[in-house]
Amino acid sequence: MRILFLGDIVGRPGRTAVKKHLAELRAETGADLLFANAENASGGLGLSAEGAKELLNAGLDLLTGGNHIWKFKDMPSYMAREQRLIRPANFPPGLPGRGVHVVRKEGLPPVAVLNLMGRTYMTAIDCPFRAADALLTQLDAEEPDVKIRLIDFHAEATSEKCGLGWYVDGRVSALVGTHTHIQTNDARLLHKGTAFMTDLGMCGPLDSCLGMSVAPILRKFLTAAPERFAVADGPVALNGAVIDINDETGRAEAISAWRRNVD
Repeated sequence: MRILFLGDIVGRPGRTAVKKHLAELRAETGADLLFANAENASGGLGLSAEGAKELLNAGLDLLTGGNHIWKFKDMPSYMAREQRLIRPANFPPGLPGRGVHVVRKEGLPPVAVLNLMGRTYMTAIDCPFRAADALLTQLDAEEPDVKIRLIDFHAEATSEKCGLGWYVDGRVSALVGTHTHIQTNDARLLHKGTAFMTDLGMCGPLDSCLGMSVAPILRKFLTAAPERFAVADGPVALNGAVIDINDETGRAEAISAWRRNVD
């Protein structure tokens, strides 16, 4: 099993580039499944129902979320209906959507994807470590045939991402981080067979600050005055990771950072 997991899709430029090149990416990498974090795919902040539909209809097999997933009013009702879009499981109980989904595609082994969010320098929500325990226990009980399990950990602090990686080592096939939009150079296999990478990076404008236009951000840094940010234009960088996983054991066999610049 080979999976291409794309980092945060940023705004229309990122969304358009992913849709345009998705078939090429699948052929180029040989990926059986393609996943992406899409919580910033609409306007650079949040995800609308229409934006989610575009990406799923283009061929992405599953979308994950993060701290901006609730920005658009149509998202809660859409998420309640669409199982291929998941959100962090450690939001407090009672919210729409779900934090785990099992992807079942003909000819492939089932794959469970879990979505969690960090707490360090972010909104104070439920503990991601305990949420991981609960989700994995639930999968053991309800989906024992699902050996391949991945976590998208949407978090700010590298230490928290590393900590959760070691915490679930041997219990999931891979843990990859999202949220910071900067691809890290630390893809590796942990001791018990879990593939790990601190951050996948983003699918968004290359000449930008985390996908946003540079000038307003520089003015804010220089003056500390409020600024209205906008998604940048120009060439797009697609970032993510390619993960090879043993179908029978669920252990990762390889992980490597992946990057491609497109017009």
